[in-house]
Amino acid sequence: MTQIESARAGRVTPEMEAVAQAEQLDPSLVRDEVARGRMVIPANKTHLAKGLQPIGIGVAARTKINANIGKSAVSSNSECELEKLTLAVRYGSDTVMDLSTGPEIDAVRARIIEAATVPVGTVPIYQVVQQLDDIVDMQPRDFLDVVERQARQGIDYMTIHCGLLREHLPLTERRVTGIVSRGGSLVAKWMLAHKEENPFYTHFDELCDILYAHDVTWSLGDGLRPGSLADASDEAQFAELKVMGQLGRRARQRNCQVMIEGPGHVPMDQIERNMRIEQELCDEAPFYVLGPIVTDIAPGYDHITSAIGASLAAWHGAAMLCYVTPKEHLGLPNLDDVRQGVIAYKIAAHAADVARGRVGARQRDDAMSRARFAFDWPEQFRLALDPETARRMHDETLPEAKDKTSHYCSMCGPKFCSMKTTEELRRLMREKADG
Repeated sequence: MTQIESARAGRVTPEMEAVAQAEQLDPSLVRDEVARGRMVIPANKTHLAKGLQPIGIGVAARTKINANIGKSAVSSNSECELEKLTLAVRYGSDTVMDLSTGPEIDAVRARIIEAATVPVGTVPIYQVVQQLDDIVDMQPRDFLDVVERQARQGIDYMTIHCGLLREHLPLTERRVTGIVSRGGSLVAKWMLAHKEENPFYTHFDELCDILYAHDVTWSLGDGLRPGSLADASDEAQFAELKVMGQLGRRARQRNCQVMIEGPGHVPMDQIERNMRIEQELCDEAPFYVLGPIVTDIAPGYDHITSAIGASLAAWHGAAMLCYVTPKEHLGLPNLDDVRQGVIAYKIAAHAADVARGRVGARQRDDAMSRARFAFDWPEQFRLALDPETARRMHDETLPEAKDKTSHYCSMCGPKFCSMKTTEELRRLMREKADG
């Protein structure tokens, strides 16, 4: 039985128990959220047998983040991507997506699954394209076979662009950046060449059967996500989202778990509306958003422009945030880009969890505040999202061992530290009260 099938039968699975413990939630609440489709537990049976640690993705749980890894046809290799996997998980990524293109995709994916204790996702159309000279040559069976192969390997969730229909294509003609999703553009090209409907839409039930057999979670891909502020919240985006909501209901009827992917590039003032519309059209299925990026003018800093949007999106209901690195729009990220992207998104996710009052979210912040006031530098470093960077920045100007116990940093020095002054004020007030 799949997780949603078990939940609907009233059963709390070991995976639900694990999620409940990690989230400090009642197991029956996790079961009920999975049963109604508002939480998913991406946990392929094969990956579970290899040591996957289950997580819950949904509004009742803490906000999750995903890191995209994977080699390209012109850059990187499997060893480098395994290093990225290790680094991403070390800094707090809850899932990873293997977006590898180029040769030896199966072998790279197998190594990632073996090494990953977190859920692993893919976009199967990338492998199909790699096997063909042109996407136009694809037959539906080619795609179904790749999905089956990846499911057997142990992939926990798959992004498949089923909601993009032929009737949506004219809606993109006035866009500034057209179709920016790689998968979406490939599906569009196939439909135009064959003058037929999206094969992933017409073969949706067969895809459900494959995913059901392995309990692979659907991540219904947004092929028409906006790639610029000018294209945000347009007719094309919401037309596809409506179809994704319909397909989500069909998938759940077939006992498959479902997430919905979202934008993209969205101005700050439109983010809340985007989250609300997804909840309405998709029956509150977990929303998995890329950013969104809130301004288009900062290449090299899009981990920041997108983390702003991501935090707002999570505050208004997004369940998982797909990280964006400084290299977005520029190239394949290296190890440091991955680190920066993960840290930026851990900040965004945690800020949203604090704002939503999720269980235990504030504990680390309050502990950090107490450590700061006590000038407990080792504890401050331990509590930091990036301890190495925090320690390095402190030690750049105060490197001596005695500086680890100083009641000041190099910003204020010994005479101007407000917290040190506050300590003195409190001592004086106590003395006055006692006297």
